[in-house]
Amino acid sequence: MRKTLYIIGLSAFVFSCTSQQNVKKSSYQPKTPVVQAKPPVKTPAPEPPKPKITNEHGVEFFTTNLADPTKNDNTASYGSIVSAKPAGYKVVKTYFPAIAQNFRQRYLILHYTALPDDKSVTVLTQQAVSSHYLVNNTGDNEIYQLVDENKRSYHAGVSAWRSDKNLNDTSIGIEIVNTGFTTDATGKRVFVPFSDEQVKKVAALAKDIVTRYQIPATNVLAHADIAPTRKQDPGPMFPWKKLYDEYQIGMWYDEAAKQNFLTQAQVDLAAKYNDASFIFGIQTALQKFGYGLEFSGKWDDATKKTIEAFQYHFRPQNYDGIMDAETWAILQALMQKYPTK
Repeated sequence: MRKTLYIIGLSAFVFSCTSQQNVKKSSYQPKTPVVQAKPPVKTPAPEPPKPKITNEHGVEFFTTNLADPTKNDNTASYGSIVSAKPAGYKVVKTYFPAIAQNFRQRYLILHYTALPDDKSVTVLTQQAVSSHYLVNNTGDNEIYQLVDENKRSYHAGVSAWRSDKNLNDTSIGIEIVNTGFTTDATGKRVFVPFSDEQVKKVAALAKDIVTRYQIPATNVLAHADIAPTRKQDPGPMFPWKKLYDEYQIGMWYDEAAKQNFLTQAQVDLAAKYNDASFIFGIQTALQKFGYGLEFSGKWDDATKKTIEAFQYHFRPQNYDGIMDAETWAILQALMQKYPTK
């Protein structure tokens, strides 16, 4: 009897285990494999072929711009390419030119020589001063080049404009033959006019330079602008407005904007002329526009000479160095038109 019961129990246990295994097998659901979508293969855009370097009689030139002219960048070379020649090695231009570059020539500075033609040539070629170009007053169609544009000439001296200093490093200088000024009985400077032939030469030369180097209007300046306490050239007889109107060179204010500022300028000058805070405001405006002027809150000599330089350029009818309403209105109109970036 025991044996019979043992057999029956064992049979039930085996049946129970078998049933559980069947249940487990029947409940298994195989996982469907997730197929990851492959990212699309990006085909790199082919680089545009770089313009070729031209070679003339063994001298290399590259005159096509690849950089961004809106940022005043330029890869073009106006002159032969200067390259190293390391002993035992070969410098190649397989990857020339890199886009990240711009011109050294960021300013154009105009001067007068304060000398006649022959002495101007001698001084600018044989002494410790120079300029890239000299515009004579002999009535011909020649313009003398004295220094390679890719090199510094010694024309600006101690100088500043906006955030830049020592502008010999970043400028091209044009000297114009003109004897400068004499002083009349009242002590006023009387300047010598420029001939029409000279002005046409200067305009054509300046237009070529500012176009090639993309020099902005704010960087076409007088020597007096960048060194107002030391220099007067090219003085109030130089026709800046003519260059602006007829050749689109340099800065000039809009008459309507000047008129908008004039009434308030008259009120300011009448009520606050000697207030230190007002003088400080004038000095701040002159400095913000570009002039290298220290703040004093006084009508000191440096401030007077800076106002005088501003008047030579933008208000030549009266260049007494005194801040009057028209000069103040012109300065504000220029600051509105050519804001500091």
